[in-house]
Amino acid sequence: MIVTQQLPILYQSADLVAINKPHGLLVHRSPIASDASEFAVQRLRDQLGQRVYPVHRLDRKTGGVLLFALNEAMNAAMQQQFADGQVAKTYQAIVRGYTPDEQVIDYPLRRDDGVLQAAVTTLRTLRRTEIPLAFGKHATSRYSLVELTPTTGRMHQLRKHMAHILHPIIGDRPHGCNKQNKLFKERFAMDTMLLHAGRLHFQHPSTSETVTITAPLQPEFIRMLELLFSAESDQGNP
Repeated sequence: MIVTQQLPILYQSADLVAINKPHGLLVHRSPIASDASEFAVQRLRDQLGQRVYPVHRLDRKTGGVLLFALNEAMNAAMQQQFADGQVAKTYQAIVRGYTPDEQVIDYPLRRDDGVLQAAVTTLRTLRRTEIPLAFGKHATSRYSLVELTPTTGRMHQLRKHMAHILHPIIGDRPHGCNKQNKLFKERFAMDTMLLHAGRLHFQHPSTSETVTITAPLQPEFIRMLELLFSAESDQGNP
């Protein structure tokens, strides 16, 4: 018998529950990912023994805080908070190159139907590193660990914004750098996307309690931090 590992629960109340979603796990069934057989919705439902409602989305390859409602009324209330921009979201990512200390990326994004939408992300550099790994015409490779705070919630916003400023997220397909992704797969056996949803901050609709949910980094993200940001190569805080 196959035993499915339980999803790590970060927060739970009478009508909300948050998990630390692993990289590679789909939130729910999707026609564009027919290869997947496991989904966060089904796994959490089976784990809790009750219906769950994902109130926002995370990409398949993104790990971190994923919030679910436990009834339809809370689902509607939390989805409205996300739509109104009342939920603060903070991410971490490892990206190519040396990013600026701070930057506001104000770059509209186009939906699949052609509609252009405003999109804003605040970037803060946490660490920088240069490692002795030749890439292209360069004898070394440079990377940054960044904190990303989106103030809008567009599809693939962080991935598209980092690609726009020429600091793509490592492991991102199709918005990232395929040559870098291939390098990481061949050199480090790393085939996920180094984007982590680290924190959600909001007001509980039922209790008005201020809720902050944080998710520890996933093992693969930690492994890459240890490989890239060693004492010899880490450039420290900006």
